[in-house]
Amino acid sequence: MLLHNYSNKPLECGTDEAGRGCLAGPVTAAAVILPQEFTNTVLNDSKQLSEKNRVFLKPVIESGALTYGVAHVFEEEIDTINILNASILAMHKSIDNLKAMPEFIIVDGNKFKPYKGINFKTIVKGDTKYLSIAAASVLAKTYRDLYMNKIHEEFPMYNWKQNKGYPTKQHREAIKKYGITKYHRKSFKLIPEQLKLEI
Repeated sequence: MLLHNYSNKPLECGTDEAGRGCLAGPVTAAAVILPQEFTNTVLNDSKQLSEKNRVFLKPVIESGALTYGVAHVFEEEIDTINILNASILAMHKSIDNLKAMPEFIIVDGNKFKPYKGINFKTIVKGDTKYLSIAAASVLAKTYRDLYMNKIHEEFPMYNWKQNKGYPTKQHREAIKKYGITKYHRKSFKLIPEQLKLEI
C-alpha cells in the first residue's frame, strides 16, 4: 500500500522524471499535489505498470489532483548541463507549473537541489512508496511517451514509438545506419563503437 504523505503538510508535492537513460528526446518531469482523500488501487511506480494502466491512470490523476505540472527539458540543454542537472531542472520546472505553491516536496531518487527555500526529502524508490511520487512518475512517463510518439512520425526509422528513445539494440542499429537526428543527445554514448579510438 502506497503512503499518502511524508511531511503531514496538506500541500505536499511529489515529483519524478522519465527518460533519463534515453539516447533521444527530452527528460520529462511531473509534480503532483494530491488531496488527502485520494486513493487508487492501480496506481504504482510507472515502471511497474503496463502502458494500458498508465494511459488509464493519466486522466484519473489529472482530475483527482489538487494541481499538477509537467515539463520537458530538451536535448540541447541536456548536452549543455548534463542529464542529472537536466533532470532536476525538469522537476523544478514541473513544480513551477503547479497552481499552488507546495509546502513540502518529496522527490524520487537521491538527488535534488533546493527549490524556493521549500523543505524537501529525497526518497530512493519513492515512486513505490508514496502516492504523489507514483502519480508524478505516471504523468512524466505518459507525457514523454506522447512526445516520442509524435517525433516518431518525423523519423520512423528509429522506432521511437516502441523504444521511446531508450538504447535498444534496434535503436543503436538505426543510429549506425542512418546517423543521428536533432533529437539525439550528443553528449551520450550513442553507439558502443564510440569507445574505440581511430588509430
